[in-house]
Amino acid sequence: MNGEFDLYGVFLPRLLVCGIAALFLMRFITRLMARWRLYRLLWHPPLVDAAVFILCVSLLNVLISRV
Repeated sequence: MNGEFDLYGVFLPRLLVCGIAALFLMRFITRLMARWRLYRLLWHPPLVDAAVFILCVSLLNVLISRV
């Protein structure tokens, strides 16, 4: 795999596709954390949100690169 996705002739970088997918995954995770009231245990919730996003992007990038 060369690191690009072909979307009807438009080449998109793999990291961009992972970032867009990670936004949806992060939104799902943060909604679960809010529903279970885990944010009240955290010192800085936006920092945790940023960390969750970076973890999601990294995880998706590793999973896609192994395919």
